[in-house]
Amino acid sequence: MASSSSFLLVALLALASWQAMASDPSPLQDFCVADNSSHVLVNGFVCKDPKEVTAEDFFLAAKLDMPRDTKMSKVGSIVTLLNVMRIPSLNTLGISLARIDYAPLGENPPHTHPRATEILTVLEGTLYVGFVTSNPENKLFWKVLNKGDVFVFPQGLIHFQFNPNPYKPAVAIAGLSSQNPGAITIANAVFGSKPPISDDVLAKAFQVEKKTVDWLQAQFWADNHN
Repeated sequence: MASSSSFLLVALLALASWQAMASDPSPLQDFCVADNSSHVLVNGFVCKDPKEVTAEDFFLAAKLDMPRDTKMSKVGSIVTLLNVMRIPSLNTLGISLARIDYAPLGENPPHTHPRATEILTVLEGTLYVGFVTSNPENKLFWKVLNKGDVFVFPQGLIHFQFNPNPYKPAVAIAGLSSQNPGAITIANAVFGSKPPISDDVLAKAFQVEKKTVDWLQAQFWADNHN
């Protein structure tokens, strides 16, 4: 019995340790502004010498109060992501921000953030949003959000937002729990990969004819990130 208890304790400690490492690491100093001139490759970015850090490293004139032009987007949305690549001081801080503009009937199509949970609030308009749980349940959790409403998308799960209004645009702001959350848009990744995935593979996966896969792969899978 003692041996079993010891094994269980070790297993729980190992799991807790793994979970602690499964998100952005905690900072060990006041800040670690990314040094974009460094050619050293690490998991994140090398720190700039603190003596060279200025207030500009913590600032970006992003003009998030200004609407984005969604007319050129095939899906009718533009995501303006402010991550560590745009604000170097986000390095090691485990957070980023995005503004999403939606045209009438526009959507931010099904996608995942492999490194971040997302919390989204609607600033203007209405959004139909949801996420799908992992196999085997694949359960859809969804809501219709109005101005001021908030919704959470758990890390790594497929989620989406859609503006159901055919006449008015919508705007949302999202916070993400990583300095570099990443985004994998499902349709782009599956049908727009370079080189393309074999149509034999995709035809079997989606249970459709290969000509349907070929047609989908021939489309222009544009990125809606600004």
